[in-house]
Amino acid sequence: METAASPSSAGSLPVLDLSRLDAGPAEADAFRTDLRNATHDYGFFYLTGHGVPEELMDSVISTARRFFALPEADKLAIENLKSPHFRGYTRVGGELTQGQVDWREQIDIGDEREAIPAGPDVPDYLVLEGPNQWPEAMPELREVVSTWHEQLWAVGLKLLRAWAISLGADENTFDEAFAENPSTLIKIVRYPGKSDPEPKQGVGAHKDSGVLTLLLVEPGKGGLQVEKDGAWIDAPSVPGAFVVNIGELLEFATDGYLKATVHRVISPSIGTDRISVPFFLNPALNSSIPQITLAPELQDQAAGVTRDPNNPISGTYGVNALKSRLRAHPDVAAIHHADLLAARG
Repeated sequence: METAASPSSAGSLPVLDLSRLDAGPAEADAFRTDLRNATHDYGFFYLTGHGVPEELMDSVISTARRFFALPEADKLAIENLKSPHFRGYTRVGGELTQGQVDWREQIDIGDEREAIPAGPDVPDYLVLEGPNQWPEAMPELREVVSTWHEQLWAVGLKLLRAWAISLGADENTFDEAFAENPSTLIKIVRYPGKSDPEPKQGVGAHKDSGVLTLLLVEPGKGGLQVEKDGAWIDAPSVPGAFVVNIGELLEFATDGYLKATVHRVISPSIGTDRISVPFFLNPALNSSIPQITLAPELQDQAAGVTRDPNNPISGTYGVNALKSRLRAHPDVAAIHHADLLAARG
């Protein structure tokens, strides 16, 4: 068990041990302080001591590799172009960040629900609710993803409650936003080698639109970079650890004391590839994240919510999520949501 946030041997991001929350009141309080400081200073950290079994982490990576090794026809049978909810398989080059092509293939899996019919009183963002697409050629994927969701959901809620206390709020401050129909998302991603001769954009520089992200990176692989003070920090995999970052909703909840951080992924070299599995913990699409009244000494360090007219941050998760999806997948949007594209000019 690490006794404090410490520099990673693999980079400059801090490392936090979640098991400290169960090591007595003093150690738990120290962990919460380190958690608050790490996400105020960096917005990113490595998380160890989380209790997710190593065998499950290995299983998720191996399952991902088996999925991407399927014949192309099996993957395209669940292509996201068939889903008005932006679910399913995206072929290499099928997603954009900042209008530029991301060199990755992936499958997007959200909470399994019925689609919500459109109507005059139905918010646009509820088009994101609906069923997943599962590959018939690989039925075991659904069971692995279900187990993964259960484990990471518990880790994410434990972190949220620790953040709330660290910011001077009740530990259940965020619970209501997640009580009904939370909108989690799991992406299973493969980055193929792409350098001719320079590495390409695996994922362009961006901030996450939700609350927090727990990222599993294939052991021994790098490519993730985090912006800090105008420079890029490399964030390669650390054995047994997740990379954790906060999204725009925690920035909103804390008036910018916690800052959603810009990050990107550089493609691997030709002849190699990389698997990563981000888990996005988000509240219900129609939930508004509560804004925390910070103690004066923290409020004095709050920079305010980022004001970017090209990327306005809303306290309602669905507004942020729909904006992100329409930009990232304009082909899906053009097929299923031409009206929403037209309304946004």
